[in-house]
Amino acid sequence: MLRSAAPSADATPPATALDETQESAESAASWLGENWSDWLGLGLRILLIVIIAFVLRSVIRRSITRLISRMNRTAQAVDGTALGGLLVNAERRRQRSEAIGSVLRSVASFMILGTAALMILSALEINLAPLLASAGVAGVAIGFGARNLVTDFLSGVFMILEDQYGVGDSIDAGVASGEVIEVGLRVTKLRGDDGEIWYVRNGEVKRIGNLSQGWSTAGVDVQVRYDEDLEKAKKVILRAGEEMGTSQPWDEALWEPVTVLGLDAVYLDSMVIRVSAKTMPGKSLSVERELRWRIKRALDAEGIRIVGGPPPTGEGAAPAPDPTAGVAAPSALASPTSPQSLAASPIPPPPPNLQK
Repeated sequence: MLRSAAPSADATPPATALDETQESAESAASWLGENWSDWLGLGLRILLIVIIAFVLRSVIRRSITRLISRMNRTAQAVDGTALGGLLVNAERRRQRSEAIGSVLRSVASFMILGTAALMILSALEINLAPLLASAGVAGVAIGFGARNLVTDFLSGVFMILEDQYGVGDSIDAGVASGEVIEVGLRVTKLRGDDGEIWYVRNGEVKRIGNLSQGWSTAGVDVQVRYDEDLEKAKKVILRAGEEMGTSQPWDEALWEPVTVLGLDAVYLDSMVIRVSAKTMPGKSLSVERELRWRIKRALDAEGIRIVGGPPPTGEGAAPAPDPTAGVAAPSALASPTSPQSLAASPIPPPPPNLQK
């Protein structure tokens, strides 16, 4: 009885691997059937966020590019005219507008794509608190390690937005001075008076003196002899300045009539007359050179002598001073054989035999 029952109990076949696989597939299919709608909705949501982000980024960047192009066309339209020479520098406006456009495009891309990434992570139900905390700590560490670079970029951004200087301006940046040839967000290039190029970091500039904004002052010192008529010299100088102000191209460079400020210094043999004129920015040196040229010609034409000039000739001219008048008369003691020298010479000591 026991032997017959044992085979019947062992006759039930064990579960095979095929059955287990079938059960797993059925459970996975049922799980997919329950959750496919949620997955589809999540995928469509993420796809919509990505599409909206890239479309918005493209529209904003294209709008910024069109705005910058319009600014450049406006600058080119007046370039070469009198108004363009006074108010607008095409290259300066171009570089400034391109720098501003680059900053705006970068800021727009960072904000739009960053916001889209955070929305996607939120849609995936990822906790953003640790991620934001880690990003904040990393940003502080990077900012502390690259503080000089960050300072340069921030200084460059504010410098460009405030239009402190631009291409073609002559500036004094403290560490270097010269004409601005390129403006960047990190470095400004200057060309010095001797042709050298200075690379100045924007964060290193503590103060800026722009010599090309507003107006400039041309100052000329006219030095004449002490015995010249000051009223006559003043009239001659003013007449030369009026002629210069009515001739081209100096009529645009001179913004106000040439004025005589008065005597700047009085010496034993000369007097210094100070002459000033308000000029277009950056034109003071050329105006000073031309003004000196015209004043010198006008003074020569009127016979007004400057210091170091040749003495006048003619009937009314004073006699030339004797060059030997300041030389002392020769002394009789200069010759060792003269009676005066012999009389003044010391008495020689007596011979030794006479001393005994």
